[in-house]
Amino acid sequence: MSYRNRTAALASAAALAGSAVLMAAPVARAEVVDVNYQCKTPIGDKSAVSPIDIKGAKSGDGYRITMSWQKGVSSSPVELGKGAMTPSATIALGGADGGTMKVTGPANDAAIPANTPIKINDLSGTYTPKKSGEVTFTAGVLTIKALGTTTTCTPANDPGPSLTLDVTAASGGGATGSTQGGGSGSGSGAELPQTGPEDSAIALGTLGGTVLLAGAGGALWLTRRHQGARARH
Repeated sequence: MSYRNRTAALASAAALAGSAVLMAAPVARAEVVDVNYQCKTPIGDKSAVSPIDIKGAKSGDGYRITMSWQKGVSSSPVELGKGAMTPSATIALGGADGGTMKVTGPANDAAIPANTPIKINDLSGTYTPKKSGEVTFTAGVLTIKALGTTTTCTPANDPGPSLTLDVTAASGGGATGSTQGGGSGSGSGAELPQTGPEDSAIALGTLGGTVLLAGAGGALWLTRRHQGARARH
């Protein structure tokens, strides 16, 4: 195989590997959803509509889920001093999973004046998938504890999901397992390094995981390596 053909083969393998990374990347869809909260407070019923944003980021075997309120909800007839109010909430899971997860956050970092909407700080929690597939995250019940009282706010408008994630369960590594177990015992990592230029394309395909991370940079490094070897000859 000529040098030019070998270089083309390396570039093609890197491009295919990069495409595989894009296809395997988790799919996320997020949108801000208006939630009509009906709140049961110590002084009667109140209601408020707040746009809710839910985001997810990969964290170990799970996902860090963060829930944000763009407007305040409920209110207090007296001022709530710094640290007097502690919020928490549930998020309903749908799609490939079910049930709820809990998100929590810090107490208020500044005093909240009387009879003003209570601004909720971002709440977060860790979601560990039990099943692989597309999972939806929808705003659930908000709980506000302050001055020894509890206010419960429940969505009344059946809001849609604020976030959809394509997740992989920690125990569901079938694709990875099949890739690693595809060869026989003799195809160990000790046999992967090759000195012959024609074998580089084979090593590139075999070391799929490394190529996926290296991308075009890895292909460039390999090409420069061959150019250096050719110059020495």
